Amino acid sequence: MRAPEDTALLLDVMCGKLARLLRMCGYDAAYALDRGVEDDERLRELARREGRVLLTRDEELARRTAASVLLRTRHVDDQLRELADAGFELALPAEPRRCASCNGPLERADPPHPEYVPNDAEAVWVCTNCGQRYWKGSHWDDVETRLTGL
Repeated sequence: MRAPEDTALLLDVMCGKLARLLRMCGYDAAYALDRGVEDDERLRELARREGRVLLTRDEELARRTAASVLLRTRHVDDQLRELADAGFELALPAEPRRCASCNGPLERADPPHPEYVPNDAEAVWVCTNCGQRYWKGSHWDDVETRLTGL
């Protein structure tokens, strides 16, 4: 089983929506376009240099990259099923760990309830890179339901 705490990922340009969901699962999931990388050789080098597993829909790129997973489907829920079948742990952690937007680490916010966060939020986390705030609301519940249904 590949767990988020010991599996860093690099997703190619065709996997942006998947990157957000994997970050919510706690994976360090770098996205190629966030890094300004589209060229196959640069992707391969970045994955190798940073010790990341490359997730791609490009069959040729996957074939030439030792630490890679070829995703054959287009729809993100189908891609999640492929990853689950490949042994990736896909569940939401007890507390969010990664920013879905920029992949930065999250930490508890202080104060926990600024005016733009719902009053019923039990806890709030903030990205140490971009400042985005997160709480367990309806989106968290929707993603949890999606993952449970895999």
